[in-house]
Amino acid sequence: MNINELQHISFDIQDRVALVTLNRPDQMNTWTPIMSRELSDAMYECDENDDIRAVVVTGAGRAFCAGADLSGGEDGFTSKTTITRPPMWPYQVRKPVIAAINGAAVGVGITYAMLADMRLATTSAKIGFAMVRRGILPELASHITVSQVAGFSRAADLLMTGRIISGQEAADMALISEATDQAALMNRALEIAHDIATNTAPVSVALTKALMWQNVGANIPQLMDTEGKLIAWLGGSADVKEGVQAFLQKRSPEWQMSPRHDIPEELAALTRPASN
Repeated sequence: MNINELQHISFDIQDRVALVTLNRPDQMNTWTPIMSRELSDAMYECDENDDIRAVVVTGAGRAFCAGADLSGGEDGFTSKTTITRPPMWPYQVRKPVIAAINGAAVGVGITYAMLADMRLATTSAKIGFAMVRRGILPELASHITVSQVAGFSRAADLLMTGRIISGQEAADMALISEATDQAALMNRALEIAHDIATNTAPVSVALTKALMWQNVGANIPQLMDTEGKLIAWLGGSADVKEGVQAFLQKRSPEWQMSPRHDIPEELAALTRPASN
């Protein structure tokens, strides 16, 4: 990975800790295909470089990631970019990955962070799985990760309402491990990362992480594939157009679609439990 060619993230290594920063501060680090590809490349580097022992992911400026870049309308949910190898996600990296949520983490901003091993946030950070309020679907296997971390009922609350919570509320429901004030966040994240880099055996940590993610991670690729098919269909639907326009126009949406009549049978079948 050539760090001099990065456009939407920055990458630095200090004392065996990699610092990966979402770097579109003027756009609140909204997610783009370029950012997605660069984050994947950064995760590959963190996984393959033995000089890296821990990883911290954060955002530049006042946001962690305020969701998909919707400056182009609903296309922000469906844009693609050319990839040359499968995406590498934080849960697959053989080093601990810590998400330091320094501000707004909405939509993909929080679903990506859910694939990290640990999450810290500022007490005032705004966190929300807002997809259902835009007519789209939570992605990146959040249907598994949120339930695993916070429990089914809290996951249902967060994923089905899309409401915004504070970093402190996220800590209270165990969605994140710690909430700190703004000034302390990065120091705390780096403190944890440097402790790992200094005092733990890399092979022991890699195996521990693999075992912790074994059952959860085994289901993630299939779930991401199912989510992708559903999101691709929703991306061209009337409701996502309405959801995005209502958001951009700061008004309440007027939904048009029916769960009973409008979901194609082949897509509905993807969401049914497998029969024995």
